[in-house]
Amino acid sequence: MEKTSTDAFPFTMNSSEKQETICIFGTGDFGRSLALKMLQCGYSIVFGSRNPQKSSLLPNGAEVLSYSEAARKSDIIIIAVHREHYGFLTELTEVLKGKTLVDISNNLKINQYPESNAEYLAQLVPGAHVVKAFNTISAWALQSGALDANRQVFVCGNDSKAKQRVMDIVRTLGLTPLDQGSLMAAKEIENYPLQLFPMWKFPFYLSAFLCVFFFFYCVIRDVIYPYVNSGKDSTFRMAISIPNRVFPIAALTLLALVYLPGVIAAILQLYRGTKYRRFPDWLDHWMLCRKQLGLVALGFASLHVLYTLVIPIRYYVRWTMKNRTITQATAKREDPFSTSTAWLSDSYVALGILGFFLFVLLGITSLPSVSNTVNWREFRFVQIFIMLLHFHRSVTKIASETRSSPKMLNSGTKRHCIIVSFPSWASHAKTADYSWSHRCEYRVKSTNNY
Repeated sequence: MEKTSTDAFPFTMNSSEKQETICIFGTGDFGRSLALKMLQCGYSIVFGSRNPQKSSLLPNGAEVLSYSEAARKSDIIIIAVHREHYGFLTELTEVLKGKTLVDISNNLKINQYPESNAEYLAQLVPGAHVVKAFNTISAWALQSGALDANRQVFVCGNDSKAKQRVMDIVRTLGLTPLDQGSLMAAKEIENYPLQLFPMWKFPFYLSAFLCVFFFFYCVIRDVIYPYVNSGKDSTFRMAISIPNRVFPIAALTLLALVYLPGVIAAILQLYRGTKYRRFPDWLDHWMLCRKQLGLVALGFASLHVLYTLVIPIRYYVRWTMKNRTITQATAKREDPFSTSTAWLSDSYVALGILGFFLFVLLGITSLPSVSNTVNWREFRFVQIFIMLLHFHRSVTKIASETRSSPKMLNSGTKRHCIIVSFPSWASHAKTADYSWSHRCEYRVKSTNNY
């Protein structure tokens, strides 16, 4: 067998120790990538192929033999072929008896077969120890290195010694093995690569529902109703004004839904008198999605900030300011400066900025790379104390908005103010809208849709 030199591959094993031989059935992309990684880590590789003479593009240092000859050279055999081609293994039952078979296959869709591929393999070769591993790692990840891809490898099997040997190989490759238990977990492991954002579906659907609901509500109130009532065309508000109201409402609603399931769970535990009973499935799934709900809420808040920043450059605002300036210049009059109004307006904007900062801080501490560096008490302090401070800023901000102008206390405008300001920290678009209207001496009722 051709041996590789230490100059070509940086061994992680002690060169004085005998190299362990690993057999790989299959010469596809993943099999070649896995073999190259193992050669670099000091293993000796032998491929099993149905056509050894026609196999090409294999790593230097690897030997290619027939299936039966390759199986006799190693106690660990990696099955890098699809389930549909497992039939040839029945002819090798005696050769594979007592050996460790590592199944790395995946399916084309979730729950494609009644049993997992690993369990099916164990039925075909009853005398072998089947271990499920490496199916969540791609060939690209093996080629580019563990630093550029996922490092976790889920491992399961019924034989503890065989499973431990496979986990040792995973560690040698610079990856992180996660023991998932017996071979019964193989079906769940095989479904992992086929799942598309499993914990994000509920947050996405909920946020989409909130956006659609509030968007149509605002369209009916600010576009359709003015057109039916007075024939005024306000359809241009659907581009910026209405989304800039929907985003903060959705953001605060989702943020509230992050902490609501914890309150419901505490009440449920007090009602039951014990914390050792399982939560209902809907509550359990809701609690598992809290991080995703918070991140989606932070995304809506960020969109609201961007939409608010473009208010001064909008054509409608610039047109209004220009017309008002010309009117004041023609009439030779100016608005008196009110220090109290300036204080309230600036405080309102400042509270909105601080609220957004606290929201970003909550989102950052929820990231695994950050949360893993703090202990539970520190994480709990940030998530609870900052959240309470965040809502305190929100309530104070709403109060400052209500006090910013007596005009906003009339019945028609007050109702609108409550609806828009309920998203607290994220609704300082209303501040900019009101600030512009105040400077232009427009009535709030006619300018609350900037």
